[in-house]
Amino acid sequence: MRPVIPYVTAALLFGLGVYGVLRRRNAVLVLMAVELMLNAVNLILVTADTTVRAALPHSGQVFALFVIVLAAAEIGVGLAIVLQLYRLRATVAVDDVALTEPPVPARAAGQNAEAGR
Repeated sequence: MRPVIPYVTAALLFGLGVYGVLRRRNAVLVLMAVELMLNAVNLILVTADTTVRAALPHSGQVFALFVIVLAAAEIGVGLAIVLQLYRLRATVAVDDVALTEPPVPARAAGQNAEAGR
């Protein structure tokens, strides 16, 4: 079997994932782009396992399972962060996230405005 088609497909998937990470502003779409990149890595691991004679049999498939477990954990933690971001900022736009200053709660902002009068 010629492994050219799976390798090219994996390269296209990975490139599409990189483009999605760099160009998207929505945090959920960024997580989906990261998933595309992880699936491209899985495709490469399984293709390499079937075409290259390794010292350990089925090692690429085992590594692919580890990547799937890592992706599931990444989605769990990533979605928890996105939900907390939405609760604090009422948006999931990555550009609107200030990384240098802590968020000001709505109650404290209203109380400070009344105290200044």
